[in-house]
Amino acid sequence: MSRISQRLLQAKSAGKKILVAYIVNGDPHPEATLPTMHELVKQGVDVIELGVPFSDPMAEGPVIQKGHERALEYHISLKGTLELVKQFRATNTSTPIVLMGYANPVERFGYQAFAQAAADAGVDGLLTVDLPPEEVVQLKAHLDAYDLDNIFLLAPTTTVARAQKIAAHATGFLYYVSLKGVTGAGHLDVDAVKAKLADFGKLTDLPVCVGFGIKDPETARAVAALADGVVVGSVLVDKMGSMSDRNPEEIASAVGQIVGGIRAAIDDL
Repeated sequence: MSRISQRLLQAKSAGKKILVAYIVNGDPHPEATLPTMHELVKQGVDVIELGVPFSDPMAEGPVIQKGHERALEYHISLKGTLELVKQFRATNTSTPIVLMGYANPVERFGYQAFAQAAADAGVDGLLTVDLPPEEVVQLKAHLDAYDLDNIFLLAPTTTVARAQKIAAHATGFLYYVSLKGVTGAGHLDVDAVKAKLADFGKLTDLPVCVGFGIKDPETARAVAALADGVVVGSVLVDKMGSMSDRNPEEIASAVGQIVGGIRAAIDDL
């Protein structure tokens, strides 16, 4: 059983909702990422989604796009991200880490080489935003060989038939995008989320976590009441970007305060 599955099973057994937090490696500067990851864990995050900086992050809104741009100014790469995970694993061997990014860097790395390097670094899963299930068979075979979970997105426009196909290739958990559009866009419609989750829940036993639009404790609590967990990202990246001139400990503390409030809200259900 993967580290992700173990953590999610533990949460379910304890009657807790899953909290997933997304930050971009190297944003707003490389020294900030590692202490922020440790602070996320301290504040109750179950799974860390670590964004791999990319020049054309098509699924991201302006906030996270700027996070990628800031990180790329420091030439942060996929290999550098794997090295950061190794550093994190020196003192934390239990918190699952999902790399979230785009297909091009993984393809350039080579599927087998990437899967081996990711496993060696201590990565637990991969979410490749622009790789549909029709194109994932070869990559998934290598991920499976190293017990790495393959995380997929579901969207408001995803049909039940399409969701069934996606779920057949997914492991770990499914990430439901609550809004049409990019990260950080639009207004969260809780009723619409509820209806889609009811449909998707019939198709799989995998936990479903909801992201895009989780901006504060109130939205997190409303969504957590319907889903297995929530994903928070843009609000964290925005805070980190606003503190680019601050030291790593201050950045980590500020992000931790946001996450701590969300953790408390979903634990209050």
